[in-house]
Amino acid sequence: MRSTYIAKEADLEKKWYVIDASGMTLGRMSAEIAKILRGKNKPQYAPNADMGDYVIVINAEKVAVTGKKLEQKVYQHHTGFVGGLKTVRLDKMLETKPEEVIKHAVKGMLPKNALGRKMFSKLHVYAGAEHPHAAQKPEVLELKF
Repeated sequence: MRSTYIAKEADLEKKWYVIDASGMTLGRMSAEIAKILRGKNKPQYAPNADMGDYVIVINAEKVAVTGKKLEQKVYQHHTGFVGGLKTVRLDKMLETKPEEVIKHAVKGMLPKNALGRKMFSKLHVYAGAEHPHAAQKPEVLELKF
């Protein structure tokens, strides 16, 4: 009797990828990043294991959005105090914390459990063109969409 091969996390070699976000559409880029973090681009994909690779996103401040999202898209969070609902528009968020825009988009596309939090920890986003991960020898990844 033959048994089905199930890949273990230890059997896989984790790669590092660099993605340049300048001029890319936020949603389409985030979907591809989430796919890489989950490991869905590999033939050994298993939904119950972290098979994904590490992703470094540079030039987060130059990400593009379509339509009127710059004026209409709103990020909300609550401080925990009475009347503590804080809202920030996308254009202000891109000026102050452009890394958080991409992190927020990708986090929403990952599973909402401990495995999703582990996958999300492999995402590194930087506003400028420099990153401190040269020792990992990341490959430049061109996204096509």
